[in-house]
Amino acid sequence: MRYGYFNSCLVFTIAVLFSGCLNIKDRKTTMEIEDNQRHYYPLVAGQQKDLSFKIKNTGKNPLMISDIITSCGCLKVNDDSDHFSVPPGKDRLLTLSYNSAKNIGYVKHYVTLYGNFEGADFKEIVFDINVVPNAMYTKDYEELYTEEMNAEGGFKRFVDGDENNKGYYMDEDMGKSIHNNK
Repeated sequence: MRYGYFNSCLVFTIAVLFSGCLNIKDRKTTMEIEDNQRHYYPLVAGQQKDLSFKIKNTGKNPLMISDIITSCGCLKVNDDSDHFSVPPGKDRLLTLSYNSAKNIGYVKHYVTLYGNFEGADFKEIVFDINVVPNAMYTKDYEELYTEEMNAEGGFKRFVDGDENNKGYYMDEDMGKSIHNNK
C-alpha cells in the first residue's frame, strides 16, 4: 500500500510537469524586432552579407519561434535549428546569410517567423538591398554555375566534359520533318 501511494504521487507530479510544458505554445506573448524594414547599402553581385536582427521578448511568457521561412533561397538561417525561444524581457539575435549571386537590381526580402505571438499568427522581418553587376557585365546563369563548379574542385567537369566541347543534339521530330521535306 505504501508503494501504491508513492507511485500515484510520482505519476501525478510527472503529469503536472508535462502539462505545464505542453501549454507553453498556448501562452501568447509580444515581441519587437529592432530596426525592422532595413535598407542596406548596395552590394556587388556575388558578394555574401551576414545580417543580424535583434528579437526582444516584450511579453510575460517565453517567446517560442517554431518556424522561420525565408522569401528566397539566397537567404540562409545561420542557427542550427529553425526554432528557438527567448525568455521574457530578454533578447536574442537571429542571424542570416545573404548570397547576392543570383540577384541583380533592387530586391526586397521577407523572413517570416511563426510562433506564439499575441494577436498574430506570424511576424515578418523585411529588408531591401540593391545588387549591382560587377564591372558593367552581368554573368548569366551558366557562367555563375561554372564558377561555382570550379570553386568546388571542378570534378563535375572531369566527368561530363567542358560545356564548349559537348557537341550538339537534335530532336527526333526535327530530323524526320527535315528528311520528309527533301
